[in-house]
Amino acid sequence: MTVAMSTPSSSKSTDHIVKPDGNINEDTNDSISESGDVPKGALHGIKVLDLSRVLAGPSCTQILADLGADVIKVERPKIGDETRHWAPPTFSDNTSAYYATINRNKKSLTVDITAPAGQTIIKQLIAGSDIVVENFKVGGLKKYGLDYDSLKQANPRLIYASLTGFGQTGPDAARPGYDYIIQGLSGLMSITGPSDGEPHKVGVAVVDLFAGLQLTIGIQAALLARQNTGLGQQVDVALLDSALAMLANVGMNHLASDKIPPRLGNQHPSIVPYQVFAAENETHFILACGNDSQFTKLCEVLAVDWHTDSRFMTNPDRVAHRDILCDALAERFAKQPRAHWLAVLDQAGVPCGAIHNVAEALAMPQAKAREMIVDFAAFDSPIKALGSPIKLSASPVSYRIPPPRLSEHTDSTLADLGYDSEMIAKLKADGIV
Repeated sequence: MTVAMSTPSSSKSTDHIVKPDGNINEDTNDSISESGDVPKGALHGIKVLDLSRVLAGPSCTQILADLGADVIKVERPKIGDETRHWAPPTFSDNTSAYYATINRNKKSLTVDITAPAGQTIIKQLIAGSDIVVENFKVGGLKKYGLDYDSLKQANPRLIYASLTGFGQTGPDAARPGYDYIIQGLSGLMSITGPSDGEPHKVGVAVVDLFAGLQLTIGIQAALLARQNTGLGQQVDVALLDSALAMLANVGMNHLASDKIPPRLGNQHPSIVPYQVFAAENETHFILACGNDSQFTKLCEVLAVDWHTDSRFMTNPDRVAHRDILCDALAERFAKQPRAHWLAVLDQAGVPCGAIHNVAEALAMPQAKAREMIVDFAAFDSPIKALGSPIKLSASPVSYRIPPPRLSEHTDSTLADLGYDSEMIAKLKADGIV
């Protein structure tokens, strides 16, 4: 994957290709069409107004931006998105790592939407937008005339994407939503953590991120529907709904059995052995035998005949006798280093893997080969970011703008709307932008 470097309007966009490691390569032909043009992103020409903050909504709009959409992020004057202040750590330009996580490829516009003049600016932008993304409390934008029912009259093609804690309907619709609390309410924490300890949250805000993905899918579906109908629609995604959907097979197990799924730590509720084991010197690895054939191969590696034991012959047998089998496996694995077990298991075709820390994970040759680290040094920015996992052969994602400084694009955005320098100066003096 190659990255198109933003250039002044007087320059050709094909002057340079910027690799995700930040190097400029003027000779490469990667991802360049026969005409010499850098391929346009899949969502090139789509205009997005991003009224969302923190993580879930901005993660969605960053995906849209990576795919080529033109995204304007609206922030509060002087304060901005609160994640700008969620530090440390920060990069050397004082951009917080949290903010940089989900705000590349966007332009920063500061506007006070509580003021009539600010509302006018937002409505002018919406008139030319394909998509609005917001994560205000239900009804929170109605008093400003920025709710879907108010805006669709002027722009019937508008796709209005709302991401809230509990959705636009239902008895809890007015409640604020937070990833941590939703992890608890949804049952997700009840199945996460050690069986003999307290419930645990997932190490990242997984509900926020999953909901952002669901919102992205909904927006893209609405774009396709608009091609047929000519009309936009509201996309309604809730953190709680997303978390409940994440229960997946565990939630389905409850529906099928009416039993409350237990918390099993690193064990799998339906597959054995499928968990973490400690090797010699307390180095840990994952063993994931997904079928009877793989369990047989495991027994061959260990030189045991457990696969012929009636207690362990089939997966249901092994689930029923989980503790006996896993205790015996733990005793065996503790006698050799992790590297030994990973080598022999991998050679035998038994699924296994090391448990990396974050530094080890990002340093993996596979992660580098997949260009999962993006360096914005070519833009005179110190920021490094996690890359997009979406790989498109004909319209690849691109990294065109580093996470912007607060209000970095306010003047240019207002100028595009027809505001002259005096008008912009007055808006600034009045605290509107």
